[in-house]
Amino acid sequence: MGRRDDYRFLQLIDAIASINQKVNLIGVVIETSIPKQSKGTDCFCTIRIVDESKPSPGIVINFFAENMEKLPQVMAAGDIIQLSHVVMKMHGSEVYAVFNKKFSSFALFEGKHGRSFVPYQFSATYHAREQDKKFILELRKWLIEHPNETGSRDLPSLKEIREGEHFNLACKILHLCEVKKDEWILFVWDGTDTPPALVEPKFEDEKEDPLPLQLEPFPLPRDVLCTFPAVGTVLRVIIRRGNEKLDLNVLKSGRWVKFVNLKCESHAALWCAFIMPFTKICYLPDDDDIILQRQRSYDERISSKWGRMPLSCFPWPSDLTETDHPDVPFVTLMHVLTNPEVTSKFRCVVRVVAVFPWRVEDFYSPVGAYRIRLTLEDATARIHAFLYADDAVNFFGGYYPVDVMTRKRNTLLGIPESDDGREMKDGFRNPPWMQCCLKSYYVDKGDPWGSRNYRMFATRLLN
Repeated sequence: MGRRDDYRFLQLIDAIASINQKVNLIGVVIETSIPKQSKGTDCFCTIRIVDESKPSPGIVINFFAENMEKLPQVMAAGDIIQLSHVVMKMHGSEVYAVFNKKFSSFALFEGKHGRSFVPYQFSATYHAREQDKKFILELRKWLIEHPNETGSRDLPSLKEIREGEHFNLACKILHLCEVKKDEWILFVWDGTDTPPALVEPKFEDEKEDPLPLQLEPFPLPRDVLCTFPAVGTVLRVIIRRGNEKLDLNVLKSGRWVKFVNLKCESHAALWCAFIMPFTKICYLPDDDDIILQRQRSYDERISSKWGRMPLSCFPWPSDLTETDHPDVPFVTLMHVLTNPEVTSKFRCVVRVVAVFPWRVEDFYSPVGAYRIRLTLEDATARIHAFLYADDAVNFFGGYYPVDVMTRKRNTLLGIPESDDGREMKDGFRNPPWMQCCLKSYYVDKGDPWGSRNYRMFATRLLN
């Protein structure tokens, strides 16, 4: 691609040498920030652009406008933006451009597959010129010839996240809800499973302070939950607005998006991510390589008989348990939660992350029957399931002395032991994956879905 005519646009490599000058630019959008209210009266966002002269890292443009609607609203990474009379600035070693609402203008065009030269959004001061078409056409050609310059290649999946790290993610937005004042949760998915999180050594307080089943204060409505995929982790991304008034309208359910610089944390052994002040976002086009790759892997997974097992337990869960139905395919706990029939039976691969009551002496009712509540989880959900009466006798293989039952309980929960066989209550737990059979039932005919519970059955502990 030849050098652009001087009368109209500067290449980015030339623009960075034009500090404090007004310049005209045209480039490809690779990321944006979430629009927010600035410290003054304006609204603010940033956009990073590249061109063939500076494909990495490009240049950041700071935009200011009277309201959110007047800020650029990029439809997808790879779209083209035309800028007039932006001012080049330098802060430290970083060179950037500033869009001034009084004299700057912008126009947004479709990317490499676009055929029109009519912008899908433009500022009030934008004036189209016939000569501009060739620059748009050349950028589209460059995008086709160099697809990796703006794509989302090498982005990690959810199965690679690590606590405390900042990470980038390509994912599909499923849902957004406000959980309390100025705090929202974004539910995202990429078709893979998060790794099993370590569980804090919290035992005796399961009655007063139980391990939560989800990070949000209340379970999502069933009609929302039923829109989620049954396979693959749905990650909670937490947005705390604080003093910054973010425009959350840019987060649209059903779209694939690229996040840059999320922070990963684990709360109550549940993975989550936080949108930081410096987090960037950009929607991805439907033909982006990473979307096609994620969808292809997901389709292959769900077409397999054993594809509903957590990815971290492949090729097979531990031999800790066995069931009476070894040929029944596994399903996920999300499938259990969203099953269209209120009463049904399932075979799952799960971890026991908590048990109530804690003392094995309290596992029995006054009449001598087992009554235990297990907290089960897989990569998709966490539920309570009861182990009761004859089902529990079958599970444990009968009744045993306290020391034997304590070892069985500790094995289920993944409680580490010292060399002399004593349990280490201060160590984090990593419960083993095990297979089990579950059945759903209700206790109130007038409210079958609201009173739905789960029991473990036809499962034996082999330890």
